[in-house]
Amino acid sequence: MVRPGAALSLQMHHHRAEHWVVVKGTARVVRDHEEFLVTENQSTYIPVGVRHRLENPGLIPLEMIEVQSGSYPGEDDITRFEDIYRRMEPSVGG
Repeated sequence: MVRPGAALSLQMHHHRAEHWVVVKGTARVVRDHEEFLVTENQSTYIPVGVRHRLENPGLIPLEMIEVQSGSYPGEDDITRFEDIYRRMEPSVGG
């Protein structure tokens, strides 16, 4: 679930891909250099090595399902490039 107006970090994974399915609401997706909306009952695929971000531009909570696949699904496979929560790694964000 992503609250209205909230956004996940701009990030990338070296070992896993993600498939996002929107259950309720609208998602603004950034995938490398493209930006688009995904609405209820729609989905998008984030390949390994692609910078991506998920935002909720709507007025209701965004409910989605994330399916991860790949050789390593661990949370330490995240490289963050921008993060409003200041979780950036020193080697990437300074």
